[in-house]
This record gives sequence, structure tokens and C-alpha cells, in this order.
Amino acid sequence: MNHEQLFADRIGGAKFGKSTEIYKFEKIKRAKAKARTLHPDLEILDFGVGEPDQIAPAPIREALKEEVDKAGNRGYADNGIPEFKQAAATYMKKFFGVELDTATEINHSIGTKPALAMLPLAFVNPGDVVFQTVPGYPVMATHSKYLGAEVVDIPLLEENAFLPDLGKIDPALADRCKLFYINYPNNPTGAVATPEFYDELIAFAKKHNILIVQDAPYATLVYDGERTSLLQRPGAKDCCIELHSMSKAYNMTGWRLAFFCGAEWAVSALAMIKDNCDSGQFKAIQKAACAGIADESLAEGIRVHYEVRLRRLVEVLREVGFDARMPGGTFFLYTKAPKGAGDIVFANAEEASLYLIENFGISTVPWDNTGPFIRFGAVFESAGDADDERVLGELASRLKTAGLKF
Repeated sequence: MNHEQLFADRIGGAKFGKSTEIYKFEKIKRAKAKARTLHPDLEILDFGVGEPDQIAPAPIREALKEEVDKAGNRGYADNGIPEFKQAAATYMKKFFGVELDTATEINHSIGTKPALAMLPLAFVNPGDVVFQTVPGYPVMATHSKYLGAEVVDIPLLEENAFLPDLGKIDPALADRCKLFYINYPNNPTGAVATPEFYDELIAFAKKHNILIVQDAPYATLVYDGERTSLLQRPGAKDCCIELHSMSKAYNMTGWRLAFFCGAEWAVSALAMIKDNCDSGQFKAIQKAACAGIADESLAEGIRVHYEVRLRRLVEVLREVGFDARMPGGTFFLYTKAPKGAGDIVFANAEEASLYLIENFGISTVPWDNTGPFIRFGAVFESAGDADDERVLGELASRLKTAGLKF
């Protein structure tokens, strides 16, 4: 049997599994292993993590303990239970002032990643164009490519406050575009979009008949100014779908729960695709989330936890020469990579990141899409708030020893 002929071209066809290219995060994983071998007694300081360092708030955990024993929660949830849709709508109202019709403008999903993966199935035909911002999260673009779409990278540059420059997009290309993926507050840059940019983007989408896909898992993690939603802006419900995750705002990463909301026609289409892909998240998890997601005090406690860490991280990095600045949102700090260390010259951010891991046990994530940058996360492991300063002090000590050049 020649199984190689069975693989779809979208995953490489007969060449599937034979590529020698190493994914960035696999390189980081290997570098960590190398560091442990070379320095077995050295604690790895992992600032490359992309998920919360704490567990979900107590009210949500306690609610799950009760709901999991109820026989009424045993069946399929399909496209979500009314209680969660109402809780999600209340969250949008309290946090952002956005009114949603729970029957037509909101639907749960098993995390935002599956929703982003399914979305192209509802809108993309072979030959269509999809815009994605880079650097960023490529899930929707990956699945659009699977379906034969042309994915166009829209760069996020520091000189434009890490917002897409809509004026530089070819209008003819925009006319062919179906979906425009954005993510604010932005991973990895930490940028927060302005109301003026949102208004410009909505006008752009209406002019070119595009659905804006706003991935907003960090919407509650904002440090300078008010929380915002794209759906607050006039006309947004005509051409936008926004995705909110319980993972980042409420430390519910492994619980796999999110919701999408906005334009009724887009919500309906994605809900139809979803209904043919899964049978919904466990009802007990949805009901547990209802106990906390509209509670601003719970979200605020988590936000403050990251803000304190980020502000101290900025101080540590600036002391050794990084041009580090407090992000507008997320729990990430995005800064220009060092150019070298001692007599070593780094060709890019990846080389700088690997150098720090292998020689000093400092794990970060490099980004070279639009210049050499390194992402530090405020979700590092510690023994608690009191231990944070020890970890950050150790980071400062090792960075000073590294002899970085900028």
C-alpha cells in the first residue's frame, strides 16, 4: 500500500512528514533541553509561555464541582446552552456596553482556536483572498490555505503603532478579500487598537465587502485606558464578528470555552458550520463559567496580577539595555531583540533567543516577521506573588552577565 498517495496536497501530499524545516517553537523546546543538559542545576526561567500561570477563580471552580454531578448536564450541548449565551451577553454589556441578541448574535465555541479554524469553511472558496496581520496567530489563515485561498500578510509595524496601514493595501486586492483577521489587544505586540482605527477599518470593510474577524481573547487585559470592543463602534454589527475567550480573562485555558458574537449573518453561518463539526462544550463547564464571567472584580484581579509583573519586567529589561515599554494590553512584552553579545553578532531575533536559552536558561519567543523582536511573557512560573521578585531578580542577574549589545 502506497500510503503517501493518500495524503492531501494541503498537508504536503507525498512529502508529508519529510520536511527538515524545524518549527520555531520546536527549536525553543530543543534549546531548553540543551540548556538542561549543559547546565543541569540551572533553573529555566520561562518567559516564553503563552498561557496563564494561575488556575481559574474560586467561584467558577466551585460551580463546576456542583454542576458536574447534575444529571441534567450529561447530554450534548450542541450550539450552546441559553444560560451561557445570557452570561456572555451580560459580560459584553457590563465590560463594553455592547448589547447583543442572545438568540441571533452570540454563540459558544470550544475555545477560539476551533472557531477560527471553522470560520473559513463558511466563507472561503478557492481563489478567494484572506488578510491576516503579522506577526500573529495563524490558525484562520492556515485553514483558509487548506481551502485554496490566497492569504495576504498585512504587516504590523512599530512606526504605525502596530496597527495595519489600510492605505497601503491594494484596492483591487481588497475587492477580492473575504476575511480580514485582526487581534486586539495584540499578541505578540501588546498594542491596543484605537476607536479611530476601528472606524477606519469598518469603513474599509464596507467599501470592499469584507468580514472583519476580531480575535479578542485579551480584551480584559488593558493597562492604559478603557477596555474596548470592536462592536462598540457604529456599523460594526454589519460587518464584524468578534471572538472572546475564557482562557486569558479567567485563567480557564484547559477548559476550552469561548464565544463569538456580532453580525447576525456571520454568527449564523459559523454556528451552522460548528454544528456540523462538534456537539458543544460540556454543559457543566458552560454553567460554571456563568458563575464568574460577568464579574468585573474577578477579571480585575487577574488583570492587576499581570500589570504588576509587566511593570517590573519593563524595569528589569531597561536596566540591561532593552528598549522595553509597557504594553497597552495582553500579558506580553514585545521589544527589539539585542544585536549581539560579546563578540557574537545575532543575525535575527531567533538567534538571540536561542542564545539566551542555551547559555543562560532564559526562555523567550522570537519574532522576525517585521524585524527582530523578542516577546517576554508575564505568565512565568513562580511560587506565588511573593516569589515573583526572586524570579525577576534572577532574570536581571543573568541578563547582566549575558553582556548583550543593542
